[in-house]
Amino acid sequence: MKKIEDAQIIQSVRDLCIEANCCINPDILGAIVTGISIEESETGQEVLSQLVENAEIAKNEGNGIWQDTGMVICFVEIGQEVFVEGNLQDLINEGVRRGYEEGFLRKSVVSDPLIRCNTGDNTPAIIYFDIVPGDLLKITIAPKGFGSENMSAIKMLKPSDGIEGVIDFVTETCRIAGPNPCPPIVVGVGIGGSFDKCAFLAKKALLRPVNSKSPLSHIAELEEVLLKKINDLGIGPAGLGGRVTALGINIETFPTHIASLPVAVNIGCHVTRHAEVIL
Repeated sequence: MKKIEDAQIIQSVRDLCIEANCCINPDILGAIVTGISIEESETGQEVLSQLVENAEIAKNEGNGIWQDTGMVICFVEIGQEVFVEGNLQDLINEGVRRGYEEGFLRKSVVSDPLIRCNTGDNTPAIIYFDIVPGDLLKITIAPKGFGSENMSAIKMLKPSDGIEGVIDFVTETCRIAGPNPCPPIVVGVGIGGSFDKCAFLAKKALLRPVNSKSPLSHIAELEEVLLKKINDLGIGPAGLGGRVTALGINIETFPTHIASLPVAVNIGCHVTRHAEVIL
């Protein structure tokens, strides 16, 4: 049995919160740079160039990449041979608290969805736990801005809607989103499972490298089709028109019931952020 100290978990989460908010992921930055050469609109090219410049300033000066430092989504894989003395959920939230306070990051969480009183430290985080074999603890922090989150959607399609129904729903969701999620966007799609499972899959899909492809050939083909359709919408960088509306689209699937075809779309803005550590 491997013991992981409470202090190590708190410090790791604290560091991940700051890193994710101040350093854009290399795959995202690379996709934006590539987009400059693809974009046909001069305005779009200028927007993308400014995003690259902004990312460099944020990294060099230790500032947030984006004004909305998000609500922390945390994915935890805990090995069956790992022992944590304290309450892991409490330790993660303490790390988030310290990261947002010591990193001077905006606090954006309210304690009640209707009363709207800010918690003052960006906690609690939304935490998903997954028990896996081994003696490692993997923590992934994904600060999620809600300008893009608000544009996400879920629909319980009928099986007869098939792949065309999926394509239409995903494309229409991105069309309705328009400039609101601060394009160029990253699109996470979950297909299958249940109402809640496909939403989780769509969220987790945003963790995949933006230039990756599904290992399933028919899903990889669907990713290519959807990326083209979304970019053909002409929304463009910052919603000012152009070819680069989306940097990438990642699809995750899960078995489902014979009577349904659940589909969820989780949109990430151009700084779709995440950082991870393995302890």
